[in-house]
Amino acid sequence: MWESVFFWIFSVAAVALGVLVITFRNPVHSAMALIGNLFCVAALFALLDAHFLAAIQVLVYAGAIMVLFMFVIMLLNLKPDELGPARQNAAKITGGVLLGWIAIRLIMGFSGSGMEGAPEIDQNFGTIESTGRLIFNQYLLPFEVASVLLLAAILGSVSIAKKKLW
Repeated sequence: MWESVFFWIFSVAAVALGVLVITFRNPVHSAMALIGNLFCVAALFALLDAHFLAAIQVLVYAGAIMVLFMFVIMLLNLKPDELGPARQNAAKITGGVLLGWIAIRLIMGFSGSGMEGAPEIDQNFGTIESTGRLIFNQYLLPFEVASVLLLAAILGSVSIAKKKLW
C-alpha cells in the first residue's frame, strides 16, 4: 500500500520536474529541476529494491554530472537579455496538445489494465554483487567496448584541445 503511494508521489514529481526542466528560461533553474528529477528517479529505483542503482544515480548523475553542468552554466554567465524573448510558436502548442493526448491515452489504458502488482523478484536483484556478476559475465564484451569508446573519446578531445608544441 505505502509503496504504491510513494511510487505515485515520486512518479508525478519526476514528470513535473521534467516538464519544468524544459520550460524554465533560466538555465540554473532548469539544472536545479533536473537535479530534483534525478533524485526522484533514484527514489523510484529504491522502491524497486535496486539500491545500488539508486546510489549510483545520486552519486554519479545528481552529484558529479550535475556539478559539471552547473560549472558550465556558471562559466557562460548568461544574462536574462542574452536568453532572448519568450516565444510561443505552433510547434510548442502542437507538442503540448500531443503530450496531453498521449497522457490521457496512457491513463485510460492503465486504468483498466487489470494489473495486480509487480511479479516477485530475486532477493539479490539490484545488489552490487549481482550487478557485478552481470557486467563481468554476461555483458563483458559490451562493457569493454564502451570503455574503449570512452577512451577514444577522451584521447580525441585531448588531441583537439592540445596546443601545438612546435
